[in-house]
Amino acid sequence: MVNNIKNYILRSIFIVGMGCLASLSGCQAHEEPQANVSKAPDVMVTETRTFEVDGNRLSGLLDKPGNGDAHALIIIVHGYGQTNVVDENWYYDLRSRFASMGVASFVWDKPGNGASEGVFDPNQSVASSASEVVSAAAYLRQERVPGSDRIGLWGISRAGWIAPLALAQDPTLAFWISVSGVDANESFGYLLKSNWQLKGYDAQTIDRLLGEWRRGTELTAKGGSYADYLAATENFRRDPFVQYLSGDTISKDAFETLQTGAAEEPQRIDPETGLAIYIEGFDSLLASLDIPVLALFGEKDMSVDWQSTKKLYEDTIGQNPNAVLTIKTFPNANHNIHLSETGGFEEMIDMLGSHEMAQTYYSTMLEWLEGVIQE
Repeated sequence: MVNNIKNYILRSIFIVGMGCLASLSGCQAHEEPQANVSKAPDVMVTETRTFEVDGNRLSGLLDKPGNGDAHALIIIVHGYGQTNVVDENWYYDLRSRFASMGVASFVWDKPGNGASEGVFDPNQSVASSASEVVSAAAYLRQERVPGSDRIGLWGISRAGWIAPLALAQDPTLAFWISVSGVDANESFGYLLKSNWQLKGYDAQTIDRLLGEWRRGTELTAKGGSYADYLAATENFRRDPFVQYLSGDTISKDAFETLQTGAAEEPQRIDPETGLAIYIEGFDSLLASLDIPVLALFGEKDMSVDWQSTKKLYEDTIGQNPNAVLTIKTFPNANHNIHLSETGGFEEMIDMLGSHEMAQTYYSTMLEWLEGVIQE
């Protein structure tokens, strides 16, 4: 299973990283802690549930505390990539901990994954993912699921865009736990730069390679020729780390497909960073949140710019007198909050499936959540 996940992530980066207008968080490759498939404890009762979004029935797992009561309910929001929640019992460690403190949870497979209907779209928009969250919350309330009178969100990586959109659409959502969240811009450039620095590249080499990547992005977005793209990105494409990510040079057909997508859904580019702006007005969206928010970051996250996100949260959510922002960072943790030596992308891929989480990761969440549900 873990090898399949690794291969999928690297294929995804080939698709979105080389053309690189549409990073779409695929370059934030991560995998949530995989399931401990041992028998669920008596404190948790698990049911398979389905709900409908845009004509597709999505299938997931609803966990309720063993006594049938719940103080709250947490919707678990995925990061990037395919899912197999039901068959592989994903997030078991997290879900069982929530249940042990009297909190229900709900998580489902994306369209076209597991038993969920529809066609999987690796580039599903964050707005579409947010609509799934809102629909799930409405379904849980309609079914009068225990805890559904107080629903909050837990999400990792790409969910840092999805959750605020869902919170804005459904103001009754009560709290948010953000793990390895994102700022307003796509983050492939950060992934490249931070991993090249780990490998000892000098600043001049990094600047040259990033310049070629940005030029490739510009040619993809503005309709340049494939020949121009190849000429402009020669050193970038031959770089060993880029080849590890992509496997080979992007084909002409794939390049033209990216151009078509860019023309259909153009993104605004930040003139200072050259990065695609993922959500317009993201700072205002965050500043409008008036709920308790817990933000967790690994200080060795080499996939997304955690320091930029942390500052953004502090400058927005943290300045709202009606919100309560709590931030916790873990010095030796990577993007997945796994204990890590370097936090580098290749090390992170090799660690997929590991359950060696940063010390106090779970206890930090549970203690914070205890305070929230007692309010």
